[in-house]
This record gives sequence, C-alpha cells and structure tokens, in this order.
Amino acid sequence: MSDTLWNGFNIHNIATIGVARKSPTTSLFQDMFEPFRADNLDHFDLKISGEYETLDEGAFGEIHGETEFDYTENGVNIHTPHVQVIRDGKGFRLNGKSELLVYALPLLDRIMVERNVAMLHALTVEYRNHGLCMPAWGGTGKTSTMAKLVKMDGFAFMGDDWAFLSNKGELLGYAKPMFIKPYHRPIYPHLFSKTHKPLVPIRLSKQIARMTTVVHPFITRYPQLARITRRWSPEHMMVTPRKAFPDAKFSTAAPLAASLFVERFESSSPAPQFVEKNRDWMVARLVGNFHSELPKYSRMVMTALGASGIVPVENNLAEKAEVIRAALDGKPAFLLRVPKALSPDQASDIIIEHIQKVLDAAGVR
Repeated sequence: MSDTLWNGFNIHNIATIGVARKSPTTSLFQDMFEPFRADNLDHFDLKISGEYETLDEGAFGEIHGETEFDYTENGVNIHTPHVQVIRDGKGFRLNGKSELLVYALPLLDRIMVERNVAMLHALTVEYRNHGLCMPAWGGTGKTSTMAKLVKMDGFAFMGDDWAFLSNKGELLGYAKPMFIKPYHRPIYPHLFSKTHKPLVPIRLSKQIARMTTVVHPFITRYPQLARITRRWSPEHMMVTPRKAFPDAKFSTAAPLAASLFVERFESSSPAPQFVEKNRDWMVARLVGNFHSELPKYSRMVMTALGASGIVPVENNLAEKAEVIRAALDGKPAFLLRVPKALSPDQASDIIIEHIQKVLDAAGVR
C-alpha cells in the first residue's frame, strides 16, 4: 500500500495497522504506536480513516438503545460521537473525524486474540532472558517501580502500561510514550531540569486529573484541540521510555516466567499481603483488569459489536481467557496487596522486594 497515503504499524509481526495520513487522528497514532512504525506493508488488519462509508441500509437491524447505534451484518454506526466500525474479513475498518485511539484498542485486541495473542494492561520487564508480567490498577505505583527496576542489574524495560502475551507464553513489549506527572519529579529529575512546560503543583495534581477525566471525551472529538491540550497540559508531560530511562536496557520479547498482580488496600498496618494464586484466578484478573482499564468509548465499541453479533461478547472474553490460560500454564502467579497509606516511593520498594520473591519462586536467578 502507498506510504504516501498511509502510516503503517506492524505489531510484533502479528497484526498491522494503517492510518490514513489525512485522517484527523494520524498524529496521535504516530505518537502512541511509534515503536511499531513500519513502511511498505502490503496490507492492514486494522485500517483507520476519517472518511465515512455508506452501509447497506437494507441490512440494518433494529436501533439499539433508541439512538446509541445502528448496525448491519458486518458494520456498526455509533452515533455520539459518530464513529464507524466495519468487519473486514479477518480485520476491521475504523472511520471517524475524532481521535480514534480509544476506539481502536478493543479492535486491535480482538485481532490479536484471533491470532492467539492477548493485549494486557501491565508493567512488563525482562530479567535475565525471562519475562515478568505485573498487572495492576492505575495509580498503583507501576511508574515508580519501573524507574527503580531498570537501574537494577539484569532488568530490561519492556513496557510500563500495555503489553501482549501469546498462548505460547511469549511476553511481547510495548514501549509506548509515558505520561510523567509533577509528583514524579524525584524519580525523573532529568526530565524536569530542561522542560519549558509548566506543570501544576503536586497538591493540585489530583484535582487537575479529575477535571481532565471529565473533559477528555469532549476534547477528543476535536483532534487539533486535543493535540494542543496534550502538548501544553499542566497535568503531565509525554516522553518516550528511552528519554525517561536513557541508561536502561530495552527488550521487545521474552518467555514469561511469572505474573504478579498488585493492588492497594485500606489498612491500619503498613504490612503488605502476599499470597500465591492459581492460574484461573490470574486469568480472570488479567482479562478483567485490561477491560476495566479501557476508556469508556473503548467499552462502547465492545458493547456495540457484541450487541450486533459481529463480535459476540461471550466469544470475545472466552477466547481471550483461553489465550492467557495457555500462556500461564505452569507459571507461578501471585497477588501483592500494598496499603494505600504508603507513598508511591514506599509502595515501589515493597513491590520490588516481592518481585524478587516471585522470580525466586519461578526459579529465575
């Protein structure tokens, strides 16, 4: 396909994405999928453009939820904002005038699952040729933990937020841009020493974050405004992992050795809770955590595709679970609960201590 018309991305030679260069969302995809930038691809499994298509009106089914969306046997029109998702053989076409990243994520995950790979929300590192997967809820302390891990002997960065896991147990990294916030200054002083963008004081960061969450769905409907907001937002700065960790080692793939789910909990004691879990428990957490952490409009796409029968919900989740279940076979899995009262710095020290225990249990030295 012509590189003059499309930006191409090759996700670990498993799935390809093509974004029309004239699409309003092309700048965002260039930033977020830069590690997978590829030229001269001969096809795209997920094709994204800003041009709407005319669906066959004779094939439309009943309108779901009065005005939320309507559909044909292979396509869905979501009305607010106006976004189209069309099943295209073994892939999808995604069309819309807004920023489309959040709509693309569940489609990419579905394409990967159909090829025996699941997308995860997790910190991922390689340690001496072994992969460690650490899923966690947002705000648990993944960023602080990663900053310390990559300074330790034997560890290599794979991803601090998203990753992929094959049914053969291969952990695949995703070094997407990181969002550094004011309270990260002690961890990344080099990023703040030369920045020209003012960030809010730490005491105001939570209020700004809540405000951003409220207005984000509106702003993304206007890509130029969204691009300016991302660049100048006082809430965070967006940097590449290689800029954040200039001296770190990086890895794109490693065989999975173990998994550790981390969460915070209310406790009057500073002592963490650490317990081994079975495979089915970790499968449920990995599937649930990824889908829970998806933005609202990502889940809307899943609902529309499921309700229309294009991608049945029960198949979507069950098939993803089977991929992860196969990947975790014979691999130790643990739950670590860290008291909420501890600071991110204190929590990351506890997490690292228990990562060492998890690696020991997996026989990784």
